Amino acid sequence: MQTLVTGATGFVGAAVARHLCARGDAVRVLTRSGSPRRNLAGLSVEVVTGDLTDPSSLAAAVRGCSALYHVAADYRLWARRPAELYAVNVDGTRSLMRAALDAGVGRVVYTSSVATLGLRRDGGPADETTPVGLDDMIGDYKRSKYLAEKVVRELVAREGLPAVIVNPSTPVGPGDLKPTPTGRMVLDAAAGRMPAYVDTGLNIVHVDDVAAGHLAAGASGVVGERYVLGGTDMTLAAILAMIAELTGRPPPRIALPHRAVLPIAVVSELWARVFGGEPLATVDGVRMSMKKMFFSSAKAERVLGYRARPAREAFADAIAWFRAEGRL
Repeated sequence: MQTLVTGATGFVGAAVARHLCARGDAVRVLTRSGSPRRNLAGLSVEVVTGDLTDPSSLAAAVRGCSALYHVAADYRLWARRPAELYAVNVDGTRSLMRAALDAGVGRVVYTSSVATLGLRRDGGPADETTPVGLDDMIGDYKRSKYLAEKVVRELVAREGLPAVIVNPSTPVGPGDLKPTPTGRMVLDAAAGRMPAYVDTGLNIVHVDDVAAGHLAAGASGVVGERYVLGGTDMTLAAILAMIAELTGRPPPRIALPHRAVLPIAVVSELWARVFGGEPLATVDGVRMSMKKMFFSSAKAERVLGYRARPAREAFADAIAWFRAEGRL
């Protein structure tokens, strides 16, 4: 089966490509001309050059494919030009889905995010049915992913797009080259560069379990439905304590109130806007941390047979990979 994967040079996309190759699919990957291809090393894949902002390149990429895993996204909690997030995540997704329809692709798995889901007021785990609207989305990244998922759902309803949606929570593990904002947190904590933290909560999942969930969704997911691919709900204090234990370092002891961190984020963003680079903290990140982002994968477990390993294994694999990369 000829299968196209977008985002395969990135963290989650590379894991999906690895699992598809292991299954025996003929895998084609869409990459931008300047994207590093280290995550494709050792994989027997056909590489085609294209860009989500170039519809003509997308038509060529999906031609002859029976399945599409659209994993690529612009994942930044802060961008100097926020319009770039919408161009890739919303407009690019629309163009790719239309190209898939025109090419007669028989199965589409779209990688959304738990960022598009609602959160429960009581702090309990949310799921695919938790109420949410665009006004609940904090920041341009979450808004762009919410709108992109809306595009997919509308194309399913109106034009018969054969798409299943997956909503990964917070993937951790090997291959986080960039790294992602979560990967940077793991790396900083493992290196002892995080002396303090704010009280929040995340749902941690191994990146390979997320990849396996993608394949399960492609095989047995219901068209038009979405499935949370998560793992373990953990407070940030518990996450940092686990990373400290794995690295033999003392965990940070200083818990900062959100109101103390917000001015730091404002100054950090201003500095990045003036002098370049990435801000050390972002306003949207601080605002998001005010709520515990806990989620249930019960639907995926029931329908897809999805399973997630303990979070400790995800952190151990991530730390081992960062160490092998010479970053620790």
